[in-house]
Amino acid sequence: MKKAAAKPNGTAHPSNSHGTPEVLPRPDFHFTGDVGRTYLDSDPARFPQPVRAPASAPNILLILIDDCGFGQYSTFGGGIPSPTMDKLAAEGLRYNRFHTTALCSPTRAALITGRNHHSTSFAGITEAATGYDGYTCILPRSCGTIGEVLRQNGYMTAWIGKNHNTPPWETSAVGPFDRWANGLGFDYFYGFNAGDMNHWNPVLFENRNLVPASRDPNYHLTTDLADKSIAWVRQAKAIAPDKPFFLYVATGATHAPHQTPREWIDRFKGQFDDGWDAYREQTIARQRKLGVIPEKTELTVRSKGLPAWDSLNADQKRLYARMMEVFAGYAAQCDYELGRIVDAVKQLPGSDNTLVIYIAGDNGASAEGGLEGSLCENMFFNGFSEKWQDNIKAIDELGGPKHFNHFPSAWAHAMNTPFQWTKQVASHFGGTRNPMIISWPAKIKEKGGLRDQFIHTIDIVPTLYELCGITPPTDLNGVKQKPIEGVSFAATLDDAQAKSGRKTQYFELGCNRGLYHEGWMASAPAFVPWDPNRQEWDPDKAIWELYNVEEDFSQARDLAKLFPEKLRELQDLWWVEAAKYSVLPLDWRAATRLNSELMGRPSLIRGRNSITYYPGTIGLPDAASPAMCNKSWKITAEIEIADGNTEGMVITHGGLEGGYGLYLKEGKPTFVYNFLSVERITFAAKEPLPPGKTTLVVEFKYDGGGFGKGGQISMSANGKPIASGRLNRTIPIQLSLGEGIDVGTDTGSPIDFTYQLPFTFTGKISHVTIDLGPLDVGEKVTAKAS
Repeated sequence: MKKAAAKPNGTAHPSNSHGTPEVLPRPDFHFTGDVGRTYLDSDPARFPQPVRAPASAPNILLILIDDCGFGQYSTFGGGIPSPTMDKLAAEGLRYNRFHTTALCSPTRAALITGRNHHSTSFAGITEAATGYDGYTCILPRSCGTIGEVLRQNGYMTAWIGKNHNTPPWETSAVGPFDRWANGLGFDYFYGFNAGDMNHWNPVLFENRNLVPASRDPNYHLTTDLADKSIAWVRQAKAIAPDKPFFLYVATGATHAPHQTPREWIDRFKGQFDDGWDAYREQTIARQRKLGVIPEKTELTVRSKGLPAWDSLNADQKRLYARMMEVFAGYAAQCDYELGRIVDAVKQLPGSDNTLVIYIAGDNGASAEGGLEGSLCENMFFNGFSEKWQDNIKAIDELGGPKHFNHFPSAWAHAMNTPFQWTKQVASHFGGTRNPMIISWPAKIKEKGGLRDQFIHTIDIVPTLYELCGITPPTDLNGVKQKPIEGVSFAATLDDAQAKSGRKTQYFELGCNRGLYHEGWMASAPAFVPWDPNRQEWDPDKAIWELYNVEEDFSQARDLAKLFPEKLRELQDLWWVEAAKYSVLPLDWRAATRLNSELMGRPSLIRGRNSITYYPGTIGLPDAASPAMCNKSWKITAEIEIADGNTEGMVITHGGLEGGYGLYLKEGKPTFVYNFLSVERITFAAKEPLPPGKTTLVVEFKYDGGGFGKGGQISMSANGKPIASGRLNRTIPIQLSLGEGIDVGTDTGSPIDFTYQLPFTFTGKISHVTIDLGPLDVGEKVTAKAS
């Protein structure tokens, strides 16, 4: 007997007018037809259908450059060519009042969730997390990502490049992995789980798997990320041409280390010899001519504490100009490689329906190189300044594999022309205002247009939801969602005069505070970003500035004394917003917050005084490695030597920017302590080890009584002393920026330059044990006192 058509499939599910569910995931499939004793007397079988994205939903390419200033690239008047940005801007729109949080992890959390950074618990970088609601750097499940929402609404999703939104203590091979990129809604991930990465010798993951080091002598990370982006998007559209993709590309550039091939650096030889003050004057002139700033915009004064170019001597000028040449090459290469991705996307069928959002910076340009520039950024994060007299000795090596270099703070300020201040300073636009370009050939009719609505990073997600026809879920994976705090600016794509939906926006980063409200901006800078050693601070004594940013684009005219009532209004409103979005309590500690042991962050090794590792332990992140600062320790390696030529790495922690390594070279045991790339103290046996089993021990007895003190090193083989000496100083806060333990080989960058990577041990390693003494800094460090 012929049966009637099957009844409509599925269970009623809440949704809005767009038709996508407000509750995700969708209910499990249930066949709603009639079922008899056999298929012959049942309704026809009906399979659950794959979820389809809303009709005409666009492909999305979201690009985020790291540590990039408003006046850095030529598209917005800077001195570094950006043909990819130029091309996208010519066919789309430039936004000149787009704002970030002034730091990487917070901006990225806001970008992928549509919530304020404190609402997502990202008040700072993951390595500086504390135990307050807005500060844990553990992304709440109530703040679902756009990757997860789009994935459950029919999109293919990928995240390529930098992931700085996974808690460091969760980045090891044992996870958990629910806050890795794959666990945050991205089907594919290729990149690194850290704030910065060596571009010559990176530690990378593909999904959850450590990527073997490249054997290509010309390898560079930015090129690799472009290659992987192109490969993924081509494969995805070849397999499923009717499914839209969401590709999030987050480069490591232009964050330190400033590393790029020499041919890129040489393109800029001599172009910055006039210095940063002249660069600012030249840039604002270009910006006015391009129309990316109002004609009457004033150039702000040089931020307090930064030197005038004319005050420098000839050697300083030569060094700092070269550091800027290196940075320019690095930045130009970045835009070029991103252009390869854009070009590949445009070659795909239906490319006109691809929405490209190119954000030039998760914050302003970085001043973390200090006043005199840096050869090793980890010096800054350990509270040390560098001297130009030392750095000039390496002038011809800058940008290469031997240094984790960074230009001086005044160049960062210049990259942020026409604004005051830099990255980390959330009170001013130098830290928070970044260029944004949007291209969508199928929809944007005005070519080369400019938009000046006040927009914040949190506004990206609701805009994309509106443009894609997606309903922001109220429930996601069983968790009630926090409301989206961003406001869609989709109307601006068609209408240059569309009113900004954002009336108020707070800013806070490391106690640098600001509040935008209906065209006014109250600003209270607290700490300069080029000094990691902060003093006590009283928020009630902070000096606030006031700007009418509708008339004063660059925050050049402080009106605090003219309009004290308006300033008071905004100050009070800042505290209201701070309480609303979990900004409190304010926390001005700097370098000490980077030490996980002092801060009491979750740890895989806390409370373990003896830890044993085996061959195959490689790529263990720094956060999951033993904390060896400010204490005594002992390394015991049980190894077997084949002959006098046995060599290779036994165990290493860290790399180029700091750490240690115990290895054999020509059969001779060698221990190297890399003090932040400034010096590498080496202790080596005079004779090779004999064949057979050896218990190799390196012991350090810490002087104690403070941070970074010295101590005595001794090395023995089968109980016989073979080398000894003294470390006059040790790393006080963090051994490495990201590289942790390797046993039997060396992933990432080398601890010194006497061997070639991967320097795999040619003998046998049974195991390596690290014994730790107690923290010995002379006093108990608590959250209130540190």
